Amino acid sequence: MKDKIKIFLDSDLLEKYLLGTTTELESLQVERYIAMYPEVRETYAELQENLEIFAKLHAIEAPQGLKDKINARIKAERKGRKRFYSYAIAASITAILFIGISTFFWNQNQSLQEENSVVSNKIKLLEENMKEQLEDVRNQFIVLNNPQTKKYNVKGNQKAKELKAVAYINPVKKLSYINVSKLPNIPESQCFQMWAEVNGKMINLGIIEEAGDQQKLLALPYAENAVGYITIEQKGNNQAPTVENIVANIAY
Repeated sequence: MKDKIKIFLDSDLLEKYLLGTTTELESLQVERYIAMYPEVRETYAELQENLEIFAKLHAIEAPQGLKDKINARIKAERKGRKRFYSYAIAASITAILFIGISTFFWNQNQSLQEENSVVSNKIKLLEENMKEQLEDVRNQFIVLNNPQTKKYNVKGNQKAKELKAVAYINPVKKLSYINVSKLPNIPESQCFQMWAEVNGKMINLGIIEEAGDQQKLLALPYAENAVGYITIEQKGNNQAPTVENIVANIAY
């Protein structure tokens, strides 16, 4: 019986159930296990608490003023259309005399529609960005709470003795993250940069800063026999790592 419970807890059914991604049959199985086994209930309660902490830490707020801008744009469009229709009626009475006015307001209406399209596109991009961030939060939650995740302590070499980081690698879910908790002081003209060598290709992951919090993770591209590097670079558009300035590496 204990083996059966262990196999269930080692799976990701509880995480999926919490995130609402289980099938109907999987949901029934999870609910049955929660009701029958105290160990499962305890783990489920712990995951609920962790998820709540994650949600609070990663709450995504829409940009300030976006709602007001959208409402103002909608009101402006409605007023513009009402104006357009009023002048269109007047133009129909004296079509020849006021054809110029009619054309002017038609152009204004077209401009309003184009601006409205721009606003709609911005909202769509915002929604897509929020979905990506929520997906990243979901993956972080799985990595930190899944028993199959491997944890690697990362330390700097002689050039960065104070550097400390922890890498979290889950070969089953094919997810990998790193948390950099400590970085040495370096001149303002320099920065620490993260790289990953995946399938023979070097990927620039950008400038890294101290997280100071286990919940703040930087995603690493997952691949078998991948290697991550941290280097010291001059600030600017660095497209390749400076090999002699590698201060830490992570093989995963």
